[in-house]
Amino acid sequence: MATDTLAAVKVMVIDDSQTIRRTAEALLVKEGYTVVTAADGFEALAKVADQDPDLIFIDIMMPRLDGYQACALIKSNPRYAGTPVIMLSSKDGLFDRARGRIVGSDEYLTKPFTKDELLGAVKAHLARKAG
Repeated sequence: MATDTLAAVKVMVIDDSQTIRRTAEALLVKEGYTVVTAADGFEALAKVADQDPDLIFIDIMMPRLDGYQACALIKSNPRYAGTPVIMLSSKDGLFDRARGRIVGSDEYLTKPFTKDELLGAVKAHLARKAG
């Protein structure tokens, strides 16, 4: 993909950790993606409707509205049901992965993630969404 087509791809990063948001945003912007960030599930829901992202990374453990709840709400909306949602968590348990699948997440990345894991997930899901 040419960089100009990547700029048309909007990736959302939802995490209560400013460090994670900034890290993911820096890696994605450097690759040419447009990035939207949110600090929690409530802020994310408003921005999803406003920004219409192509792919969403969402932290599981957040105040007010956690990643599972936010993912379930996003996926229950027919407009966003096909938008890939990738859960982010510092826990790598089977229970967390299974619960993520139940609420509709498409993948699960364990924090701290590497640049290759982050970009690989974006490329894999955008290819799947396009195809």
